[in-house]
Amino acid sequence: MEWRKYYLDMILVPLGFMLSLGYHAWLWHKVKTQPLSTIIGTNSTARRFWVAAIIKDNEKKNIIAIQTIRNTIMGGTLMATTSIMICCGLAAVISSTYSIKKPINDSIYGAHGELTLSLKYITLLTIFLFSFLCYSLSIRFLNQVNILINTPVNDPANPATPDYIMDLLEKGFTVNTIGNRLFYAGLPILLWISGPLLVFLCSAVLVLVLYNLDFVPGRHMGPKNVDGHDTGICLNCV
Repeated sequence: MEWRKYYLDMILVPLGFMLSLGYHAWLWHKVKTQPLSTIIGTNSTARRFWVAAIIKDNEKKNIIAIQTIRNTIMGGTLMATTSIMICCGLAAVISSTYSIKKPINDSIYGAHGELTLSLKYITLLTIFLFSFLCYSLSIRFLNQVNILINTPVNDPANPATPDYIMDLLEKGFTVNTIGNRLFYAGLPILLWISGPLLVFLCSAVLVLVLYNLDFVPGRHMGPKNVDGHDTGICLNCV
């Protein structure tokens, strides 16, 4: 059977995707079963303690709470703006007949057809659109926390309990994390324009980098109960 250029795209690109998806599925399992062994789980637990401390001494720390959440919102706004600007640029490239849609040269491995090039740009556009959506949802949740964290939680008529505020904050950081991961996933797809081999190599390197950033060195197990078993704390994060 004759070897065709698009075979590399059919093999290496799905392998890169599966490598990234498999790592994040394993990371999600670790966050759920051994939360304190991961940066995500450790930060989630610390944020709950932070909310409890702010609410307990709200009269003295209300300004700190507002400034902290405002800085987080500014970071999400920056990433959302970056994502939508990339989407606008990609949309302009897709709708254009300019030569930038053509491959750089014929030495690039993989398929060079119009259908393949369109698939590359549309996939990249979709990823950044979903990333923008996640950042927008994160800003929405954090804005709600920004208001509710200063409400009188000791009032029995107030439905915004500390647990409710903690859950809102965790939802905001959860969708922010998903937006970050989608943003990172755009890099291998961007390199797909130059060939499928770079997609697989970039995915492998990205997984190694994220592994070193996602796990706490020297801490491999979650919190234990008196019987020595994992407590299995639900942190409402991924």
